[in-house]
Amino acid sequence: MERNTRNYNERIEKLKELLDNADYILIGAGAGLSASAGLEYGGERFRENFPEFIEKYGFQDMYSPMFYPYKSSEEKWAYFAKHVYVNNLGMEGTELYKKLFNLVKDKDYFVITTNTDDQFLKSGFDEKRFFRTQGSYAKMQCSKACHDRLYDNEELVLEMIEKTDDDLKIPSELVPICPVCGEEMDLNLRKDSFFVEDDTWNEQNQNYIDFIEKALKRNLLLMEFGIGFNTPIIIRFPFDGLMESNENVNLARFNRSHLEMTIQQNGNYYLVGEEKIGNYLNSDVEKRYIPFNEDIGETLDKLL
Repeated sequence: MERNTRNYNERIEKLKELLDNADYILIGAGAGLSASAGLEYGGERFRENFPEFIEKYGFQDMYSPMFYPYKSSEEKWAYFAKHVYVNNLGMEGTELYKKLFNLVKDKDYFVITTNTDDQFLKSGFDEKRFFRTQGSYAKMQCSKACHDRLYDNEELVLEMIEKTDDDLKIPSELVPICPVCGEEMDLNLRKDSFFVEDDTWNEQNQNYIDFIEKALKRNLLLMEFGIGFNTPIIIRFPFDGLMESNENVNLARFNRSHLEMTIQQNGNYYLVGEEKIGNYLNSDVEKRYIPFNEDIGETLDKLL
């Protein structure tokens, strides 16, 4: 694991100053932020919530069951419903997300996230300042994307859970069917070419584009939380590019394991460790990069 060697308190004070002076704050968040909030997909949380599925299928986490080859739709939706409830519908906003909201609520901020748990919305963030790029567990769509409407699924999910039998199957009549083409419905998650981008998704996307356009004219602080390299092209790579290309942009990266920066040269991306940034980029860029591999909650406490 790459370790950050710069003095922690020095970095805290630097980030406090940047927060005070920022005209705009753009938050980018991935799975690591929710994991830091306690919403992990494995370990004790998984074992406490899914003992019956562990016994039947031998599952070891909450991620792999979403791609398991179930023998029937009734079995698949029994797991999907429990997963959606545990990771979205049954959750309130966590303390970590509320701390982050309190940090930026009086600033001109925007959020882009690949998370599907809706923790930002549950924790007080403005829906108009939010772009959920990869969908939401709380929404359903046609599995073949025959039309671009999304459907709330809370009522159906709760009924599925209530009526799941001892064989971990839901009643056949609860398997959701597309009202337009008759195909089975699916969760609105970006996992294949059939992901539906509805009117709300496109509005959020345009709001994000507009925010960046106006923010680049003033002092912009990028705050990136828990983003690795599963889908770096959505947030991580663009954030690096924004900071490297604009002298009025600073980047604070929060990541336990990956504090590298991405440098694009001749159409290729290269990872550069924190201690070597000065060898590849000018000193001004190095000064505008503030990396943290310390605990996010502890760091937010010091910033508040």
